Amino acid sequence: MHDRKTLTQELRAGALNGRIEEVYGCVSPQTEGYAERLAKVAEGFDVTFPENKASEIGLYSAPGRTEIGGNHTDHQCGCVLAASVNLDAVAAAAPNGKNSICFYSEGYGMIEVDLADTEPVESEKESTASLIRGMAAQARARGFDVSGFDAYCTSSVLGGSGLSSSAAFETLTGVILNDFYCNNTFDAVEIAKMGQKAENIWFGKPSGLMDQSASSVGGVVAIDFADVEKPVVEKIDLNLAKEGYALCIIDSRSSHADLTDAYAGIPMEMKGVAAIFGQTYLRGITARQLMEKTAQIREQCGDRAFLRAMHFVLDNERAQQEAQALREGDFDRFLEIVNASGHSSYEYLQNTAVEGSVRNQAVNVALALCDVLLAGRGAHRVHGGGFAGTVQAFVPLDMLETFRAGIDAAIGEGSCHVLSIRPVGGAIL
Repeated sequence: MHDRKTLTQELRAGALNGRIEEVYGCVSPQTEGYAERLAKVAEGFDVTFPENKASEIGLYSAPGRTEIGGNHTDHQCGCVLAASVNLDAVAAAAPNGKNSICFYSEGYGMIEVDLADTEPVESEKESTASLIRGMAAQARARGFDVSGFDAYCTSSVLGGSGLSSSAAFETLTGVILNDFYCNNTFDAVEIAKMGQKAENIWFGKPSGLMDQSASSVGGVVAIDFADVEKPVVEKIDLNLAKEGYALCIIDSRSSHADLTDAYAGIPMEMKGVAAIFGQTYLRGITARQLMEKTAQIREQCGDRAFLRAMHFVLDNERAQQEAQALREGDFDRFLEIVNASGHSSYEYLQNTAVEGSVRNQAVNVALALCDVLLAGRGAHRVHGGGFAGTVQAFVPLDMLETFRAGIDAAIGEGSCHVLSIRPVGGAIL
């Protein structure tokens, strides 16, 4: 916690620059830019919550995430490769002495959640309030005396961007609750699991655990969800600049909104195939086993379910192969596997466009542009849940400006975002 009266001056004087460099993996002048952003958040808190008499406030950050390998493998107890990025949600917060959480987000306004009732509220489904309630409810369920706080938040993680703004928000809320009321008992993986549960039960979206783990843990992480209660998380070193590449996220200018049914269809179909083998999830089933039961799967579940199951089996292996390639420093091999994963998502998983859509195939357009502009170099793939949103590309530095200009000219100015991998996940600043 920081002295409320002197915090903004300290930030602008560079008092927190060391911590900022540690969390964001940046150097001056970027450090000063992050410090100024935090100072403005602290000022926003004072203006928005003048009635809050707390003498100290905390500064908190939670990053967006990029999925690198394992597209829709996490919800089948599979393996993924992911990383936190330098776009994040930051907040200034302080206890408010009330039994309610007041969360002001720039661009969205004030949300107040009364903690008298922490059960899921049907009318709150698919709202930010449901996530706040869900995170607070779980902290209370673990025996902590959670009361209210005020928070002023701003986020550079665009909603519907495929960088998981929801996971960043869940992680941010979890870090604040953990600091104020839980003696920082919860580790990063536990906060991630709380975020997933809040999204599944309170928000009403059947997400896996990958988004929350990448945001909460930070850096490049290989995650094995064979045991969902105890996922194995391994950090892997990757310096893209030293490899001569940049990470680009291309905004296709289409939104993830109203696509819950499309997302839900993927785990539903995969679980239908798993049931043929007497299992709940596809983890452990091989491509050979799928081939041996091709006719039965097609008859009982349909052709797309067979293809999606095959994608899981093969992409689960690819996620592990990508991690191994990075451990061995074989970046060329890593890029080959990324491209193979992208083709599998397009052809087998079929999550690059909504079924039946003819006029709106924005992700496919972005993929085609990457294919032409990269001309056989680097790698590109659908990013995240798919159907809308973003495409990921690993772009050689010697062609970065040409690539970015080509994407922006075709889709719109500012469509191509050049990101860096952030070394730290959810954090107290």
